[in-house]
Amino acid sequence: MSQSKLGLKINGKDYTLDADPNMPVLWAIRDLLGLTGTKYGCGAGLCGACTIHVDGEPARACLTSLKQVQGKQVTTIEGLAADGLKQAWRDNNVPQCGYCQAGQLMSAAALLSQYPQPNDAQIEEAMVGNLCRCGTYTRIKAAIKQASGTAAQLDLSDRDLSAREVEA
Repeated sequence: MSQSKLGLKINGKDYTLDADPNMPVLWAIRDLLGLTGTKYGCGAGLCGACTIHVDGEPARACLTSLKQVQGKQVTTIEGLAADGLKQAWRDNNVPQCGYCQAGQLMSAAALLSQYPQPNDAQIEEAMVGNLCRCGTYTRIKAAIKQASGTAAQLDLSDRDLSAREVEA
């Protein structure tokens, strides 16, 4: 592996790293910069746990190399300013184990920046690549709708969700 001095702009800050240009951004973010909110999931871009934004577009940090983000703005969960979306996440009790949540939030924020009031099909298309082992998909959808102003929060206080409802 050949090392190079690489300039990165992450969450609005400039960094210079001595790293292999082919290194996945995920490892630079987590191991070199100590920003551990972006999670390693599958390493193949299939689960969405490592979702970041590159120039505002969602990208899988495990598949995106440092050389691919040169001259571009990278945003991680630590730099995400979507306070309304984060509040909707809390209001709808989305996180359970929490492992996938950074990637889920990053994908949802990218969706809302493109479609401020997305319909169900747009939500499903944007979120399909993000897996949640706890099965909180119904809550995720409700939180996105709440953040977009198209629906109220999901009321979970008076009932338990069956496995079928959670998977819907």
